[in-house]
Amino acid sequence: MPVQPLFFGNLESYLILALCLFALGLYGLVSRPGFISMLISIELILNAAGLNFVAFNTFLAPDKSVGQTFTLFIMGLAAAEAAICLSIAVAVYRHFRSILADDLTQLKN
Repeated sequence: MPVQPLFFGNLESYLILALCLFALGLYGLVSRPGFISMLISIELILNAAGLNFVAFNTFLAPDKSVGQTFTLFIMGLAAAEAAICLSIAVAVYRHFRSILADDLTQLKN
């Protein structure tokens, strides 16, 4: 007997939640000028992708380890992306005294 998830009962609920996370991340990425808020928005987009993998894995995949493996890779990618982006943001702030993307029109020198 297959184990059903406790929180939501069907795949569509997870997909709608992932779509909301993706839309919120995309809106934040487009509308916010700061590097930190862009970083948080990218994290939301990656979390939506991870949620999709886990949801499809739970409901449709015959092998239960495939979606979990992809989700672990996404989590590792998100951690590496966060570390690199934060180090770039610190370097940009030290040089320009601002981390707003709109203020950084001159990136030479």
